[in-house]
Amino acid sequence: MTSNTSTGAPSTTAGGETPSRRQRPAGGKPLPRRQRPRGVEHARDVRPGFVAKLLLMAAANAVGLYGILSAWSVQSWGVLILLAVALAVVDWVYYSRRAIPGKYLVPGLVFLFVYQIFAMAYTGYVAFTNYGDGHNSTKSDAIEQVLAQNERRVEGSAAYPLAVVAQDGELGLAIVDDGSVEVGTADQPLEAVEGASVDGSRITAVPDWTVLELSSIAERQSEVVALRVPVSDDVGSGSIRTQDGATGYVYRPALTYDESSDTMVDTQDGTVYAPDEAGNFVSDDGQVLTPGWRVTVGLDNFGALFTDSRMSGPFLEIFTWTFVLAGLSVATTFALGIFLAVTFNDPRLRGRKMYRSLLILPYAFPGFLSALVWRGMLNERFGWVNEVLLGGAEVPWLNDALLAKVSVLLVNLWLGFPYMFLICTGALQAVPSDMVEAARIDGAGRLQVFRHLTLPLIMVAVSPLLIASFAFNFNNFALIYMLTGGGPNFVGTPYVVGHTDILISMVYSVAFESGSKQYGVASALSILIFVMVGLISWFGFRRTRQLEEI
Repeated sequence: MTSNTSTGAPSTTAGGETPSRRQRPAGGKPLPRRQRPRGVEHARDVRPGFVAKLLLMAAANAVGLYGILSAWSVQSWGVLILLAVALAVVDWVYYSRRAIPGKYLVPGLVFLFVYQIFAMAYTGYVAFTNYGDGHNSTKSDAIEQVLAQNERRVEGSAAYPLAVVAQDGELGLAIVDDGSVEVGTADQPLEAVEGASVDGSRITAVPDWTVLELSSIAERQSEVVALRVPVSDDVGSGSIRTQDGATGYVYRPALTYDESSDTMVDTQDGTVYAPDEAGNFVSDDGQVLTPGWRVTVGLDNFGALFTDSRMSGPFLEIFTWTFVLAGLSVATTFALGIFLAVTFNDPRLRGRKMYRSLLILPYAFPGFLSALVWRGMLNERFGWVNEVLLGGAEVPWLNDALLAKVSVLLVNLWLGFPYMFLICTGALQAVPSDMVEAARIDGAGRLQVFRHLTLPLIMVAVSPLLIASFAFNFNNFALIYMLTGGGPNFVGTPYVVGHTDILISMVYSVAFESGSKQYGVASALSILIFVMVGLISWFGFRRTRQLEEI
């Protein structure tokens, strides 16, 4: 029998197959996956982690594609481009073997961009515009709304028997015109339908539509009254409107838009309305058509609260009170916290652990909930403080300007001293005991040891936390909103603001609670707050470095 090894011919297995040396070297063990030739894969190489990655990436791409299509539908090209770029970067990072660090960085960077950078940039953009009630869209949208809202009933027009119909939650109107039934919505002009049932002049059924009963119409009365259904594709033909849900009339625009001169013209008296710099159509005698559109106003929003005589005084008071609240809150809570920390740090005191546990209870409850409880306890007529502690007195804790500010400071002291107590207790543990003993041996009293040794060493550790506490109280919206609501309110101001409002609660009031919502002014105030907090923090941290030399 001749050996194949002597001639150099490859040996064969019992099944006639020739094993590859690259696949199975001497010893019979397969090579690692990276050393296998291309195209040689095994079922066991598909791991659960890889399947999970595919599913997650499929979900991410589906969400991204949905956002891109949504942006396309509303013609938001900036958002579309950002989503497309973000999706492309995410796909490249997670399907590339060379971008391993990016797999960990990209999620955080995406969320940072969306929730921080984009929000800050958009706030900055809004601060230089007149964005708010009456100026919340583009000029083309404003023209469309002005034409739709300024309509007059056509004199001598017929009264159409009418029914209010609904389809997939969208309201429409069905009318009887010359014996035929026509149906339309706000976006779809009237069209004739076949198969509708009419009882006399009353429409009882419309194919593919639900005829609303009187009770349903009453529930959606505001929507029904505001509904306008175009008569045809020609806007000048007017639209059908109803006031009672049973009879409709033709209304036509009282204004026409002249695109060549960019003006609005009253069809009845010929009054001409031209666009102004504030984003409104205005006549020569000062009549303003609403709504308007967004325009750039430069620095007007930043000076609005200073130039308006009705707001300059209240704004300066709120500005001053914000600094007073932040400064006194830090000072009072730190003073009480360090006093209690030093007191309960004495080893001769029995039951220290129990006392410390009780002292941090106010810190364990949610701050907004505690503020609500205190609001009830400080009620002028029924509060526990007046009824029990003061024997039925009617002290206006939250209705008098000065007492309301005192109440805010006292409640914030209750909420804040446990935090200062905790950090001061921790800092005391780091004070070297031998230094304290040496100072006492040298004849220093307790007050001298605390003033010249303990306090400076504690300040090195807690100064950054005091600066952070100042910044927190500078923007302590929850305390003001839940306890006083900013009240008692100023009289005669264009915005709903009060004596206990701070800058951040004033921003909220200007943006959401003052009837006419002014997002541009609120954004300008937000930028001012950001700059002030940044400068205060920068200055505070620079001063803190001096303590490090101790």
